[in-house]
Amino acid sequence: MTEPLTQSQQDALDAAVFRRLLSHLDANKDVQNIDLMILAGFCRNCFGKWYKAAADDQGIEVTSDKARDRVYGLPYSEWKSKYQKPATDAQMAAFNARMSQS
Repeated sequence: MTEPLTQSQQDALDAAVFRRLLSHLDANKDVQNIDLMILAGFCRNCFGKWYKAAADDQGIEVTSDKARDRVYGLPYSEWKSKYQKPATDAQMAAFNARMSQS
């Protein structure tokens, strides 16, 4: 029988999965934040906010910009100018429909 994970092991696995998710998002920059919001209800910016909230909870000083930089792998303004496309009318309609269901 497998022993339950220790908290330290669980934390290490959670961190590894988070890093892998960030790497996956970084490798798929064509996936727009609006598409993530439509499909899953969260996006890269949400991850940045959650990162900042986790830092605050642990008494670690991290600015919102630094948290977002961690998620994007570069300053958000740079990522936005290089990779973010304007949302289409169809994307906005889908986004608004999703948000009205919440």
